[in-house]
Amino acid sequence: MTAATAAPAAAAGWLARLNLGFTHDGTGRTVLTDREHLGPLRIQKPLYPEGDAICHAVIVHPPGGIAGGDRLDINVALHQGARGLITTPGATKWYKARSGTEAIQRVHIHLAAGAALEWLPQEAIVFNAAQACNETQIALDDNALYLGWEVLCFGRAASGETFDAGCCRQRLSVTRNGRLLWNERGTLDAGGTLMASPIGLAGRSVAGTLLAVGREIPQTLLDAARAAVTDHAGAARIGLTRMPHLLAARYLGDSSEEAKELFVRVWRVLRPALTGSAAVVPRLWAT
Repeated sequence: MTAATAAPAAAAGWLARLNLGFTHDGTGRTVLTDREHLGPLRIQKPLYPEGDAICHAVIVHPPGGIAGGDRLDINVALHQGARGLITTPGATKWYKARSGTEAIQRVHIHLAAGAALEWLPQEAIVFNAAQACNETQIALDDNALYLGWEVLCFGRAASGETFDAGCCRQRLSVTRNGRLLWNERGTLDAGGTLMASPIGLAGRSVAGTLLAVGREIPQTLLDAARAAVTDHAGAARIGLTRMPHLLAARYLGDSSEEAKELFVRVWRVLRPALTGSAAVVPRLWAT
């Protein structure tokens, strides 16, 4: 079912919402059964580059970026046994705030029993003087799997822009069967102490987090994931650790391309072990 509602841009910014539901149809195929959007959030035609079992979807935000006053809500539900991979066609851009107004993006993901979602967006670029608030909440039922990442770039290195004005607020939480497994909140003020602090960005401009949640991670798998990036990080810092039902990888450096390359290396190791499917990089990333 598809529904759309017009939502013209108001003076305060865009109001947009995208609701997606994926269902396993009982024959081995995952189908996008629910699709509803309000305002400038869309999803391209579902794709099946790996066969019927995994539905690939691309979320598109036609304005090209998130400006002060914008409110974006993305709600994703995978029903029992469904498998999906969601990405974006390009970087998410958090623009300079208009009159200091905050831009907000909220992502809510619910994975029912036996469902598996790979959430693999391109990087997010926080422009100088942006007022960004990015919240992601992930809820897993029994035997569900989440494998995803977020990469944040502060400023636009290619054009010589640094992040010395504005603010970025982040929240990422994960629950499994109602139990909190991961909860982090942070506020990064441009030019603040955390930009240079060793417990913050340590003077770097790109930070990323990859999480694999819902499976026990054996030591051999953690070792293999570490080995995949050990000789490729250069001057960047990347670390991997495991907890019950969760593996986390962190990147800290100055290159979004490097961050994504390292995360893809980890993903290539984890995906076959956790899902039984070989890693197939979305062709969209090469365009």
